[in-house]
Amino acid sequence: MKALKTPEWVADFRKFISRGNVVGLAIAVVVGAAFSAIVNSAVKDIITPIIGLLTGGVDFSNIFITLKGPVKATLEEAQKAGSVTINVGVFLNAVIQFLIISLFIFWVLRIASKLYRSEKKAEEAAPPPPPSREEVLLSEIRDILAARSSK
Repeated sequence: MKALKTPEWVADFRKFISRGNVVGLAIAVVVGAAFSAIVNSAVKDIITPIIGLLTGGVDFSNIFITLKGPVKATLEEAQKAGSVTINVGVFLNAVIQFLIISLFIFWVLRIASKLYRSEKKAEEAAPPPPPSREEVLLSEIRDILAARSSK
């Protein structure tokens, strides 16, 4: 029985997928998804209720303009009635949520950056280790050869 030859693209795909940057990208996507859940929860469950409390419970989602169809009191009623609307409040909610998320991510990255910099400073502050025996011997040989060639 004749063995089937593996297509060339399969070998190319194996090389591509085994590269470190592809695996790193896959890990980044998974971590990003998990971080997204944390950010969304922080905005929805912590920050948004505080903003709602400060604004007296204003619900921007019911700010809309009816272009065509029956005028209703809420956006949900207008959409059920088939009205064509410009949803100003939904857009404002999206902008506010974007700004909150951006601010949250800014502070998380700022704190992480400060932690990273403090670790780098600690590493840089440590004195370098003394040269190994081999390095000392190689330096002596270099100096002897340099002295001989200058004569």
